[in-house]
Amino acid sequence: MTELLSNYVGGRWQPGTGAGTPLFDPVLGTELVRVDATGLDLAGAFAFARDTGGAALRALTYRERAGLLAAVVKVLQANRDAYYEIATANAGTVKNDSAVDIDGAIFTIGQYAKWGDALGDARALRDGEPAKLGKEPVFLSQHVQVPTRGVALFINAFNFPSWGLWEKAAPALLSGVPVIVKPATATAWLTQRMVRDVVEAGVLPAGALSVVCGSSAGLLDQLKPFDVLSFTGSAETAATIRGHDAVARHSVRTNIEADSLNSAVLAPGAAPGSPAFDLLVKEVVREMTVKSGQKCTAIRRILVPEAAYDAAAEAIGARLAKTTVGNPRNEAVRMGALVSRAQLASVREGLQALEGAAQVLHDGRAAPLIDADPQVAACIGPVLLGTRTPDAAQAVHDIEVFGPVATLMPYRDLAHAEALAERGQGSLVASLYGEDAGELARLATALAASHGRVHVITPEVAQAQTGHGNVMPMSLHGGPGRAGGGAELGGLRALDFYHRRAAVQAGPAVLEALQP
Repeated sequence: MTELLSNYVGGRWQPGTGAGTPLFDPVLGTELVRVDATGLDLAGAFAFARDTGGAALRALTYRERAGLLAAVVKVLQANRDAYYEIATANAGTVKNDSAVDIDGAIFTIGQYAKWGDALGDARALRDGEPAKLGKEPVFLSQHVQVPTRGVALFINAFNFPSWGLWEKAAPALLSGVPVIVKPATATAWLTQRMVRDVVEAGVLPAGALSVVCGSSAGLLDQLKPFDVLSFTGSAETAATIRGHDAVARHSVRTNIEADSLNSAVLAPGAAPGSPAFDLLVKEVVREMTVKSGQKCTAIRRILVPEAAYDAAAEAIGARLAKTTVGNPRNEAVRMGALVSRAQLASVREGLQALEGAAQVLHDGRAAPLIDADPQVAACIGPVLLGTRTPDAAQAVHDIEVFGPVATLMPYRDLAHAEALAERGQGSLVASLYGEDAGELARLATALAASHGRVHVITPEVAQAQTGHGNVMPMSLHGGPGRAGGGAELGGLRALDFYHRRAAVQAGPAVLEALQP
């Protein structure tokens, strides 16, 4: 019997009372560990986090809480090698892909530690300047932001078990709000191990950080008016969460990151063989293959001028043909596995649906796997689809295949390109490639209404650009419409979600005496 991972709630480690759900190596098919949350006192866990964890965090200043984050960074760095081993075994990722999750998380926490230290020895934030409420400045209104007196519940996705926790937890803890994380079951091991290391290091107050592994049943029932909820996952599950009785009844502040059909757009003047064309090709292939395409920010639709369609198909296909797929422990492998055989089945089903609306331009499914059994491993080679009639191919704008799959399509002019990008009904990111600054700026402004981030790449920023799919803590992460309507990160803007804004109306002496 493999190890049953414990949950950390109520200030102590507690195993579930059930047999547990097994987690598997997606390449070898071997059972790794089990997770279970049956029998936990969830009401007690939430109360402990709110009352004990929340009170301890709020007693500290932003600078002191930033110090906690800096201590967390040291703990995670000290155990980094173990996290890579877990990621390889449980997520099937090659080392460079694991770094996106693990090192990206550590970098993000470190950034919030620096930003929090600059906020100084305050426990609340002034929001703007006092405003007169009459002709004379004797009675004024000062807006302030104070930490919400609840708990932050995170229900996370399987693709980023490390970064998915810490990009949310860093601003929450800095704000003074305790965290309960429920990682996706398939890859919960890494999340649980990181929480275990931080708890055992004793760098956070009791109740500041909890983890529930296994089923999420009963978690939403515990939510109260001052709690906040952050969910990353499918739009279908997001709709269920929004309609949950506790969320609706208590008006629980909710952040959703859901499906996203992100686009890469080649500007009209970027001819095949130009630097901008080559940059698009390189970025598309990278986004299709990093983490086997299992990123919510991955490029799903590639928009190029009609005259560049054939050249783009050839160039992207040629690069994809060099991608080696298989066991991430083998140094010859550049793309590992999907997270599970169930995810492999989902990708195959999605591909079948898309093939009804587009043709296959490059098919990596037939390529032999390296050091992996195709009957066991959850591996699939990259597939590039294409359609010359994107206006009529509704499926390519509706179906997101969460794997190494993207669809190429031509556009007539920039207005058409904008319309096609917006057919995604709200996306996390679009990336633009070209050389005409004015043209790119106009398209970026237009797409900003339907995208959370617009990533513009010109030849002069080729070496400095951070990548279409890389979410940097300085920039907003989220998107409107189908993408969930949420907003995370964006520097200190992330703290807004964990604070309550109020207007204090008083005379100058009282406002001056406020203790921010």
